[in-house]
Amino acid sequence: MAAIPALPRKYHAASIWLLYVAGLAPAAYGFWLGATGRLPGNPVKEFEHLLGLWALRFLVVTLAITPLRDLVGLNWIRYRRALGLLAFWYVLMHFLTYMVLDQYLNFSAVLADIAKRPFITIGMAGFVMLIPLALTSNTWSIRRLGPRWTKLHRLVYVIAAAGALHFAMSVKVVGLEPWTYIVLMVLLVSWRLVRTPFNRWKRGSGGGAQFNRA
Repeated sequence: MAAIPALPRKYHAASIWLLYVAGLAPAAYGFWLGATGRLPGNPVKEFEHLLGLWALRFLVVTLAITPLRDLVGLNWIRYRRALGLLAFWYVLMHFLTYMVLDQYLNFSAVLADIAKRPFITIGMAGFVMLIPLALTSNTWSIRRLGPRWTKLHRLVYVIAAAGALHFAMSVKVVGLEPWTYIVLMVLLVSWRLVRTPFNRWKRGSGGGAQFNRA
């Protein structure tokens, strides 16, 4: 399969910055809705939910970059770092909204929630694992850590699974939306297991060029 034409190199930097701007727009819009009293029900909970949902969406898209390249030749690898960092910023904002606007920095209440409510325990574990990935999402860390960088960033699969589980456990009824994210995460994690034999078969059958491992 021929690769899908890529964006000209001179537009790469601008497109990444545009992605950051567009990616943070839902948070800015949600904050504006809350600040102007336009969020329904409990505005803090609604804003907190919105941030968590977008964090999960960016995790899904980040993990989908490699399968899209393998399967249809859509090479958006240059956007993977930005998408991963957007996921981190949304998780951080989700956490800060919970800490500051929901719990009013009541650390004892937060610790009690983490200990007694499994979905918060799982969400917090995912957040903690995401921090070193965000801190090492730069060229210097890639060069410094070498092969260890790749091993460290495989944690994103565990984090994504934790995010989907956190979301499903946080709602009263696990309906279509939570199940959609769970299924997507299962598919994306499963792709990691079959990717090497698939690409080996693809090269052997003349189906496309060899891709670098993520």
